[in-house]
Amino acid sequence: MYESNDKQPALLWVFVGLAAAFLVRSVWLRAQEELKIRRHGGHSPKMWPWDPFGLFFTYSITAHARRDENIKFMWNCFRDLASDKNQNPQTFEVRMVGQRYVMTADQENIKAMLALQFDDFGKGPRFQRDWGKLMGQSIFVSDGQRWHNSRQRLRPMFARQRISDLQCFERHVQALLPIIDGGKTIDIKNLFSRFAMDAAADFSMGIELDSLHNKNSEYFDAQERVRHIQSLIERAGPLNWLIPRLQFNADLRTIDKFMEPTLMKALADADSEKPLTSDGKYTFVQECLEVSRDPQFLRDEIRTILIAGRDTTATTLAWVFYELACHPEVVADLRREIAANIGMDREPTYEDLKNVKILSYILNETLRIYPVAPFNVRAALKDTSLPRGGGPDGNGPVGIPAGTTVVYSTHLLHLNPDLYPSCGPDFPPLQEFYPRRWQNWTPKPWSYIPFHGGPRICLGQQFALMEMSYVLVRVFQRFSRLEVEKGLGSPPAYDPRGWARAGKTPGLPEVYANLKPQMASEITLAPRHPIHVTFFR
Repeated sequence: MYESNDKQPALLWVFVGLAAAFLVRSVWLRAQEELKIRRHGGHSPKMWPWDPFGLFFTYSITAHARRDENIKFMWNCFRDLASDKNQNPQTFEVRMVGQRYVMTADQENIKAMLALQFDDFGKGPRFQRDWGKLMGQSIFVSDGQRWHNSRQRLRPMFARQRISDLQCFERHVQALLPIIDGGKTIDIKNLFSRFAMDAAADFSMGIELDSLHNKNSEYFDAQERVRHIQSLIERAGPLNWLIPRLQFNADLRTIDKFMEPTLMKALADADSEKPLTSDGKYTFVQECLEVSRDPQFLRDEIRTILIAGRDTTATTLAWVFYELACHPEVVADLRREIAANIGMDREPTYEDLKNVKILSYILNETLRIYPVAPFNVRAALKDTSLPRGGGPDGNGPVGIPAGTTVVYSTHLLHLNPDLYPSCGPDFPPLQEFYPRRWQNWTPKPWSYIPFHGGPRICLGQQFALMEMSYVLVRVFQRFSRLEVEKGLGSPPAYDPRGWARAGKTPGLPEVYANLKPQMASEITLAPRHPIHVTFFR
């Protein structure tokens, strides 16, 4: 008993020593970081500097994210800083569980990361760790030479001759049209998620998934859950190790089980001259085999294209048809151009879609207001700086030591009034959906980047735009108007009072949020609730 009592003070001193060592190490690391920040510029405005470990910020952003209010939260952070006229309100920094994060919506900083200082920034080890289980070592998560090799391998697969073959889209549109016919009210969020998944499975692997009709698709449900859990992992930041992953791992096995037979068959057939599908068309997996027969490379890239290819199309089409249901004059305008350039019966060609200018206006306007990825990240791969946001006036460089995470917001960038011309008859307020503004207006460089920019600009950009244009033409060749359901069952709108702050004049965030369906930023910017629309001939 006496021996046990003697050990207790010794054990206490061990804990005290470890705590002291941790504190000394933390102070030393913070001092080294501070030297690097000052060597390369300075600090950007600090959000809540009284919270040195960022525990309150971490709690606040997580709580808002759980309510799908992370966009509102970030907007208000920038606005709070903008109240100080000596600070640049487009960039600030915070601590999250002790780690420094820089937040920016400044076009100069975004341009620097994505283009001018491309070699200084990448996805980084933290992002690769958080996304590696889902995306492996695919082009989406890799850096350096591995990323460059993947980019060069995949680029030919999105060449014009590949994306101008529109039969893949036609097959799935023909499955879609009967579902929306007959005056039925349809949840377009779910509808286009299933449509886009079917098209992605067909394009990537030549598989007829048919989730449009098979409402109990195990694969569809698994991918939905994976997206949700991955978004939780992303939102939780340094605390994402607390997110349970049992269901996540089970769903990844379901996705791999779905892909495996096709991948194995393609590998087994790879010795033949041209491994074709039964209809003579190439698939993405067969194109991948032209550059590598590594099974893990194939799994990583196919899984990435299945998820990324589906999400971009699904969310954007849901927003497009929601806005068109609210703007019958735009539908009438679109149908006039379709009739004049294509006709109301025949299948459009690649050239036809390019000639119907209002298609690009509608898609550009939708992606301006509802960018697919409202937030994205880069990590500093070496000690560097961002060109703007530091110093007393907010116009100096911001020091960025290696390993620092920079979060940039395409959404806030697109809704920055300083980047737009004055309002007028041909240019309504920037928060309004008005496709014709694109007829005589070109955005300032790096003020509109729905597919990002620089060397990592989305390879599938033109493919996605062609797919969505094709759907719009085929749907409005048959239907003349849409109606979004109001009242019971309609998507809850943001209450602008919830965005307003006491004693403050309502600003752009309140105006933007007024009467829009709730938005959920789960990797992509999607409607939070079903949106019910009726199609009329």
